[in-house]
Formats: sequence, C-alpha cells, structure tokens
Amino acid sequence: MSKNGAPRIDVPREAPARAPLVLASLIIVAAVANLNLSVANVALPAIGKAFDSSQTALNMVAVGYSLGLAASVLYLGAVGDRHGRKLLLVLGIALSIPACLLAAYAPNDTVLVLARILGGVSAGMAYPTTLALITALWAGPGRTKSIALWSALGGGISMLGPVIAGALLQHFYWGSVFLVTLPLAAVALVMALLFIPAHANESAEPVDNLGGILSVLLIAGLVLGINFAVVPNQGALAVGLVVVALAAGVAFIWRQRRAPNPLYDLHIAGRRTFWVAACAGIIVFGSMMGSAFISMQYLQNVLEYDAVEAGAAILPLVVMMVLVAPRSAKLVETHGARTTLLIGYLSLFLAFAWMLLFWDEDSSYWQIGLAYVFIGIGAGLAGTPASHSLTGSVPVRRAGMASGTADLQRDLGGAIMQSVMGVLLIAGYASAFSAAIAASPESKEVSDQVRSELTKSFASAGQVAQQHPEYAHQIVAAARQSFLHGDDWAYTVGLGAVALGALLIFFKYPHRDAERELLRRYYTEDSAASATSASERPTGPGA
Repeated sequence: MSKNGAPRIDVPREAPARAPLVLASLIIVAAVANLNLSVANVALPAIGKAFDSSQTALNMVAVGYSLGLAASVLYLGAVGDRHGRKLLLVLGIALSIPACLLAAYAPNDTVLVLARILGGVSAGMAYPTTLALITALWAGPGRTKSIALWSALGGGISMLGPVIAGALLQHFYWGSVFLVTLPLAAVALVMALLFIPAHANESAEPVDNLGGILSVLLIAGLVLGINFAVVPNQGALAVGLVVVALAAGVAFIWRQRRAPNPLYDLHIAGRRTFWVAACAGIIVFGSMMGSAFISMQYLQNVLEYDAVEAGAAILPLVVMMVLVAPRSAKLVETHGARTTLLIGYLSLFLAFAWMLLFWDEDSSYWQIGLAYVFIGIGAGLAGTPASHSLTGSVPVRRAGMASGTADLQRDLGGAIMQSVMGVLLIAGYASAFSAAIAASPESKEVSDQVRSELTKSFASAGQVAQQHPEYAHQIVAAARQSFLHGDDWAYTVGLGAVALGALLIFFKYPHRDAERELLRRYYTEDSAASATSASERPTGPGA
C-alpha cells in the first residue's frame, strides 16, 4: 500500500540503477543459452561418423536442447515469477555446466541426446528469466531498445556457435564444441550475482503445478512424435506420443480456464497483439533454426566444406542480424510491429526461395552467403517486434508468461521446424536413394542390410563407401543427390510456413494506430485489475 492508503501498482521505471551493467549481465546469461543451442549443428557430421548415427539420432541431437527448453519454459517462467527470477537464473547457469560436460564426454548418441535435453532444461531456467527481467526493470522506449539489443546480440551470439565449433573441430574431437560455453557460464554467473536485482515486480500467486506438468507433456509429446514419425517400425510410438500431446493439450486448456491462478492466462493469450505475435515469432525463429540445421549438413556433406568453412559461411547471417535488429526497434516505434514484421517476413521468403532454387551440388559461396544475408535481415527485423508485442500485451506481474512465450517462439519454433524439416530431409533422402538403387544395374547385388545403411543417413552411406571402395564414387554421388532431394522437400515446407505467417500478420495483426490503442487499453485493464487485487489483499500482522 502507498502512504495515503491507496493500493500500490508496480510499474517498471524507464531503466534500473546501473542499467548498462544489468543489461550486459542479462545478455551474457542469454549468450550461454544461445551458444549451447547452436554449437551442435556444425558437429553433426562428425557425431554421425563417431557413433554411426542414423539421421533420426542426429535430428534428436540437434533438437534435444530446444526440446528441453521449450518443454520447461512456461512452467519455469511461472516458478521464477513466484519464487524469484534471479534465483532461477543463477540455478540455470549453474546446471548448464554439468550438462555441457555430460554432452562433451557422452559415450554414445543416446547419452548425448539426454545431455542436450538436460542442457535445454537449464536454459529453461535462465533464458526466459532474462527477458522477464527486462520487462520488469525497463519501460517505454527504453524497454524496446533493451529488447532489440537482447534479441540482436542473443541471436548473433547463437549464430556464432557454428563458427566457434567449426574452429574447434579442426583441432579437437567432436565433444569439444560442447565445452565452448563453460568460461562464458562462469562469467555470467559472477555478473548475475553482482549486478542483477534480486526482486523486481514478482508475483505473490501460487504456481499452477498441474498446468506446468501438462505443458511439459504437451510440448515434449508433440516434438518427439514429429521426430519419430518416419522412423522405421516406430509408427505406434509416434502415434502414441501425438495422442499424449493432444490429450495434454486438451487437459491444459481445461485446467487454465478453471485454475484460480493459471500458469498461462488464456484471457491475455487471446489478445490479438499477443497470439498473432507469438505465432509470427514461432515461424521466424523456427525458420531460421531449421534452415541453419539443414544448411550446416548441406555445406559439409554436399559442398564438402570443412568444419571451419561451414561455420564461417553463416557469418553474413550474424552480421546482418546484429546490424538490423537495433533499426528494427526504431521501425517498431515509427511504423508499428505489423509493418516491421511483414518486411522481415519478405526477406525470409526470399531466403527460402533462393535456397530452393539456387543451392545445388556446385553452388558458389556468393549463392550461399546471399541466402544467409536474407535470413539475417528477416530475423533481425522480425525478432524485435515479435518479442516487443508479447511483453507489451501483458501486465508486469505476468512477465514470466510473456518471456516464456517469447522463448517458445524461438525454441518451440526451432524444435518443430527442425523436426519437420529433419523428417522431410530423412524421407526425401531415403526415397531418392532407394530410387537410385532400384535404377542401378547392380541393384540385385545390394543386400537388404547394405540398402538399409545407404538410406539411413549421409554419414552411414559414407561408411558403406569406405567399405566398398570400388563403388565409392557412385555411392557418394548418389548420397549427395539424395541429400539435395531431401533438403528441397525441407526448404519447400519452410517457404510455405513463411508465406502462411505473412498472411496471418497481414490479415490479423492491427495497424500501428490500432495496435497502440489496443496496448493502451490492455494497460488500463491490467492496472485496474492490479489495483483491485491489491485492495483485496489482506494487510496487517499475519497477512
């Protein structure tokens, strides 16, 4: 209560004390999660050779981190809102250290996948808390600028992962890529303890634990179901996982409509500036991560780039994303989120169309780099308004919900798009290689076991080529053509997803003036609700 007895409404200041140090600390914490997310992609061919992994196993190595983060982020965001955002952030950074060590020294790809999921859960503690704290500590244009820096630097650092990993793979074994973040995690831990405020507009409501468990089952079941959809003899498992996801989704909605303290406020989620921005962000970040996942394998498998060259190839994406995102914040302020999102989506559409039409077996680097430029511009432009619209649509006490959704944009989007594009890569590759075998004059001499190995993955086909040097040239050539067939399937779906997202924004997201009016109305409603809640809260001893 205020001194005059009126209920106090917590509103974030324009900026906290020691704002540059606080923001730097939050960005470095986010950097730990972002680097861990992206370092695996460039190492996938090396991991495949080390463990003779199937393409499905490699998909799970790539997706595991996003899966752990996406499945836990809503639940852990609510826990942070209630029990302390700084505490959860520090615990997440601390847990990332053993997760990295387990991944680096995994004895097989199964343990590696589990380590990646554990790393994702640690990021689920730390990463959403960074955006929640920005929402709680900054207001107005200061918040927009802070989100732009957080988005640009976080995304840029994420895309630096393949560059660093590629350099390491030239001199060390595949597990070294998972040790990259250990020094950064130590710095992040110290800065978090020293500079990040302990409490900022946190909620006093109890956590909806049942809703949290249902959200984990929903997301985990969906992502795993997609990944096992094309695995031979795993159809029943895939169907079972999808059924679990659907049942959990229905139960989650039922629970959130009836819970006195819902984990995910469906009334707020139904706001146009919230749900359209959430869907838009899922497609933006999912497309970016899905394209990086496929393209890192394309560069090494088809174009025969080494690990350093493949990692460095993505630098145009990093540069453009870092340069464009701060300008995206200005564009949001002057023209609104809708216009900024649509321009970003146009650039992403051009990127996927370019990859589909011009990435083949003898593409030159300018053809590769231009696609990455388009992706960097698109993600840099669209990332800021997607996150800004979410945080602007919720009351500060629900910052964890907004930040959790912002993370779901990236991590659920990444998990789904990597899974879908990976599944299509598997299906297209296997289909094309099977057709190549059938068309070969020596097809009758190919045993079922060899046929299975050839169609399992590019790495597995390479192993067969080494065992049969007299057919090595034909096997490698067929594997490259089959990979190109599969990645065309993947890029086509990416192109379609971007087109659907652009249509959703065009028809459903409000224009600038209507958006500002809606955000003002939401703020008034939330302020009134906070005042009512504060006046009804018990006061005095024992309250």
